[in-house]
Amino acid sequence: MNSKKILKTLKRQCFIKIPNHGELFNEGASIYAKEIDRNIFLVFVIEEDADPENVQALIAQFDSLGSIGKKEPIKTMFYMSFKDNEDMHYFEKFIHISENR
Repeated sequence: MNSKKILKTLKRQCFIKIPNHGELFNEGASIYAKEIDRNIFLVFVIEEDADPENVQALIAQFDSLGSIGKKEPIKTMFYMSFKDNEDMHYFEKFIHISENR
């Protein structure tokens, strides 16, 4: 998997890097979030040091941007975990298709 490509894409699409204090997500994971509706966020958690590399995506309601990574979401509407190359391959194709729209 190439999490570096994902990180680059998230930064280009105005995702905000959230400080991770290891309270909700594993220590060392990178957290990126983007508000898509009032207090509803698209969140990516990328664990580059895990073996295999682990990427999680979720759409969830939080109290605020500042509560991401510190508190459990109020409600999780979507969750997906990518742990193998095939999952990541399809996800990268989806991102590439979305960028071209």
